[in-house]
Amino acid sequence: MTEHAASPRRGDTPAAHAPQHVVETMTGAQSLIRSLEAVGADTVFGIPGGAILPAYDPLMDSTKVRHILVRHEQGAGHAATGYAQATGRVGVCMATSGPGATNLVTPIADAYMDSVPIVAITGQVTSKAIGTDAFQEADICGITMPITKHNYLVTDPAEIPRVIAEAFHIAATGRPGPVLVDIAKDALQATTTFRWPVETSLPGYRPVTKPHAKQIREAAKLLVTAKRPVLYVGGGVVKAGATAELRILAELTGAPVVTTLMALGAFPDSHPQHLGMPGMHGSVPAVTALQKADLLFTLGARFDDRVTGKLDSFAPYAKVVHADIDPAEIGKNRPADVPIVGDAREVLADLVVAVQAEFDAGHKGDYADWWERLDEWKKTYPVGYEPAPAGELSPQQVIERIGRLVGPDAVYAAGVGQHQMWSSQFIRFEKPGTWLNSGGAGTMGYAVPAAMGAKAGRPEAAVWAIDGDGCFQMTNQELVTCALNDIPIKVAVINNGSLGMVRQWQTLFYNQRYSNTVLHSGPDHDGIEPPAQGTRIPDFVLLAEAMGCVGLRCERPEDLDAVIKQAMEINDRPVVIDFIVHQDAMVWPMVAAGTSNDEIQFARGVRPDFGDDLD
Repeated sequence: MTEHAASPRRGDTPAAHAPQHVVETMTGAQSLIRSLEAVGADTVFGIPGGAILPAYDPLMDSTKVRHILVRHEQGAGHAATGYAQATGRVGVCMATSGPGATNLVTPIADAYMDSVPIVAITGQVTSKAIGTDAFQEADICGITMPITKHNYLVTDPAEIPRVIAEAFHIAATGRPGPVLVDIAKDALQATTTFRWPVETSLPGYRPVTKPHAKQIREAAKLLVTAKRPVLYVGGGVVKAGATAELRILAELTGAPVVTTLMALGAFPDSHPQHLGMPGMHGSVPAVTALQKADLLFTLGARFDDRVTGKLDSFAPYAKVVHADIDPAEIGKNRPADVPIVGDAREVLADLVVAVQAEFDAGHKGDYADWWERLDEWKKTYPVGYEPAPAGELSPQQVIERIGRLVGPDAVYAAGVGQHQMWSSQFIRFEKPGTWLNSGGAGTMGYAVPAAMGAKAGRPEAAVWAIDGDGCFQMTNQELVTCALNDIPIKVAVINNGSLGMVRQWQTLFYNQRYSNTVLHSGPDHDGIEPPAQGTRIPDFVLLAEAMGCVGLRCERPEDLDAVIKQAMEINDRPVVIDFIVHQDAMVWPMVAAGTSNDEIQFARGVRPDFGDDLD
């Protein structure tokens, strides 16, 4: 398998766009736009306001930078993230000072948790007014310091080109992440000299990309001597553009592979060595393989709590090889027997050579017994679901059919909750850059603007947002942005009339006391029964049409394929499909929060019996 064409390697820079040795006199605002052009930014998602307004005037004249006017700054931030995840380039969003900037905090935190390269540009009050509690002043640098790789407050217009160049470099290299550039209004208005190329000086920022040869050799030795290894693959492999190297190593060794929620598509779901996704709602084979492994070969993953469950009971028999671009992640949650700091692509390339050298020396792992056990678990505990009551739609069936009919070349963006987990389970991901979701932050409202950003960056791709009715009501106003800017995404609303994942927890842990999770009822209705047709609040079909989209509804299983195909044939405007689904469906398998992965339940009240001495 070759690396997906739309996912360039982390750290690639669009140097071809940069003008050579340009010196001109202009305003700081003009310098900002010229700098964005020079670093190759082609799309900015934003909304103007007083402090950033000077930048919007020269932006109007740019022939290289497309500005997409969003309806809310949160939409701009998630759109920048979706653009970055789908294209592998740095996403850009822009907002004004005060509330405009603070509305970007959630998507910045989201990008930070998921290591997504974005640059957020905000206007600030004038230099002399900073610190005086001026109108629409907020210390956005201070607010975002814990959730950015770096941030800048610019008060000198001469600094703008250098800062923009550095911001894009920092965002895209090493472990990717968000960078904030806050520019005072008077710096945008003042006259300055624009110089390009710029000289950057980042003496404290030197990401290690080349792994240490000794550590690579030690890791290879562990891999060929292990009896029960697992390649534990995280999102860092996708961000490094290392999926081709991953497949080479996996097929060379024959070791099983698990891919985290952020790594779906890094290794084909259809590959016989793939065990699925680990974690709270991961597959039984993937979760159990980690628990019973004697070696975790960890690549670009961070041992987060959703994967490990109760940490002190996680993978109790396993030695750990941990490779990551960020040295702070190694040993943070689980001590590493062989730590490797480096870019995942270079790590994997070197490992392939080192493992082959071990093979040539007559050292080759024998995983036959391990695979016999794994294959039995795959056969006995496949991911599945209970059928819906007669005549009703199952949410899993809806998502599975979307994946089958739309295919593996599309880009899928999910919100957060049950529909997110069902999407990860029932859509087959075969390629990197095709799965976008809010993994670390779990941000409701992510799907629609992220899909918008992905479609803006990859207009040739089919882009579907799989959203819940709760998530959809947080950011659906960006459908107006899509309709007005020729961004024809498809949105599948999995409408069960409730905050589904919270309701599932209330069912399992709160004696079915559904406090404030029913979305379609008011204080005079207990919400047990869904509303009759014609009384839906809101009516998503009418809402979609009011925002310039095509609105469709599907309530019967026999109509499912026809409605999906109808949506696929509409490409001149966004499409919203309101799928009315069975409200009691739950996500299984499940490891309850705070418990050991050994307590995984295959279905409600059903714990797998592995029947071996490691159980």
